[in-house]
Amino acid sequence: MTYRGVNALVESFNGLYKWELIHRRGPWRGLDDVEFATLEYVEWFNSRRLHSAITGDASYTTPAEHEAAHYRQTTPALEPATP
Repeated sequence: MTYRGVNALVESFNGLYKWELIHRRGPWRGLDDVEFATLEYVEWFNSRRLHSAITGDASYTTPAEHEAAHYRQTTPALEPATP
């Protein structure tokens, strides 16, 4: 991915983050409150938020489920150890 592509991705996520978290739940008491809410947001975004763009069809999945499915397809199964 080019620098422009990465930059566009970051800018897109930053805008989404501000819209879904910062502006909706503000005003904030302090930086600690923003940091803790950001940790919760990233955990929710990666583990529970449903996305359609990452599946390639009309279904929805979380990024964590998509990543796990990817590694199940690309990682060979371990063979049982023989004594």
